[in-house]
Amino acid sequence: MLAASACETSRLLLNSKSASFPNGLANGSGTVGKYLTDTTGTDVGGFVPKMMDPVPHNHDGVGGMHVYMPWWLDNKKLDFPRGYHIEVWGGTGLPEAGFGGGIQDQQGGGYGKQLKNDYRRYYGAHVGFSGRGEMIPNDGSYCEIDPRVVDKWGIPVLRFHWKFTDHEYLQVKHMQETFRALITEMGGTPWGNMPSKEDGYGIAAGGVIIHELGGARMGADPKTSVVNSNCQTHEVKNLFVADGSPFTSQADKNPTWTIMALSMRTSEYIANQLKTRAL
Repeated sequence: MLAASACETSRLLLNSKSASFPNGLANGSGTVGKYLTDTTGTDVGGFVPKMMDPVPHNHDGVGGMHVYMPWWLDNKKLDFPRGYHIEVWGGTGLPEAGFGGGIQDQQGGGYGKQLKNDYRRYYGAHVGFSGRGEMIPNDGSYCEIDPRVVDKWGIPVLRFHWKFTDHEYLQVKHMQETFRALITEMGGTPWGNMPSKEDGYGIAAGGVIIHELGGARMGADPKTSVVNSNCQTHEVKNLFVADGSPFTSQADKNPTWTIMALSMRTSEYIANQLKTRAL
């Protein structure tokens, strides 16, 4: 059972070369390490005057605003496929070091008692939105063994190649435009300018949101995939992959629950195979 996480699983398989598997264990298809994806994302926050002068209360406890907005639009009317969800943040919370940084942008700075009073007035007067969307797999996003770099044990590490397409860029552009419009409609002012096309509309780099999936994708054809529907590698019948590697797509939801469900399903399959001595 191999469950080292999407990228590390690819690394182990690619480093496991032999006469039987010259391109890496279970890599007869040449797709180990290929079609990596990560959740797309960008964030926008802003100052909202209507949220000033909050009622003082104890801010201890769980942080976050506990608000989630699922995908709500029809892709037929948009210039990108799939969608994204929105996570809302901002407002008051347990103060921490640096919590009032940037107050000068609202009131010009100050000193003494007046500054302390302004901190109380402005504290929590902001809201933000984080978009998390689906990336469409492509053959330009993959990892391979680095021919020159090794870890402290002398084992070759991975070298990454990442490619977003217009599917992702236009999706994130939509996020930016939507979030800025929401803050403006609230009577607020978004922080910063709208990122340009040259800046990828503010898209988070691959790996930043740490929802890496793919690298040993599932499929019925051994020529184009690494594992079958039971997460069993096509070429090595007693080798199973039970992490994010078999994913063939990247939904906008966090992948942990799906990884757990697939792992349980695979475990049940292995147990049944052992009972019948098929493994």
